Amino acid sequence: MSIPPNVSKFGWTYVLIALNAIVYVYTALLSGDFIQIEYDVLAQYGQFNAFVFEGAYWQLFTSMFVHVNIMHLVGNMLFLLIFGLRAEEFFKVEEYLGIYFAGGLVGNLLTLLFGPNMVSAGASGAIFAIYGAVTVYIRRFVGQSIISALMYAFFLLFLSSGFGVNVLAHLGGLIVGLFLGYLLASSRRPVAIYQYRYGYSR
Repeated sequence: MSIPPNVSKFGWTYVLIALNAIVYVYTALLSGDFIQIEYDVLAQYGQFNAFVFEGAYWQLFTSMFVHVNIMHLVGNMLFLLIFGLRAEEFFKVEEYLGIYFAGGLVGNLLTLLFGPNMVSAGASGAIFAIYGAVTVYIRRFVGQSIISALMYAFFLLFLSSGFGVNVLAHLGGLIVGLFLGYLLASSRRPVAIYQYRYGYSR
């Protein structure tokens, strides 16, 4: 059983990568450093929880496109390229973008649990959502157990953990992706129709 590809591709993965790259160049110019973005710039355009608590809710969105340094950007965009192109094969444009931004938003909301002094940035939560959605979608669509998909997903989450890593953003994005991918696959699973014919033999 094959999974039908999405025939209405627009290349949104490349659009998202381009937007992230443009924002990085902008923040790098503000910082005067192409390698490392200054803390003040991250606090202004990334997610500074203290500002969000005071009403800067827009940071929950803009922080998805802001990255701490060049390696942070390159690493995230590499994973977005891999999982994003795969997701484009299975999801409609509105589904793809919905998973991406919903995962990023939930991850950023969970980040608020770190308290007012937390400053974070990056597309990791959104990318984990795409990864989770693709992983569980494939398994669920073809009728296979999703247990292995969940194991792979949380193993990658564990591997991505470490000092300076926003684990809550990753976790929030992953859970959203797994949930939405499961729902979409369940709604599209083919239903087998059996026809019975009765006849009389002489």
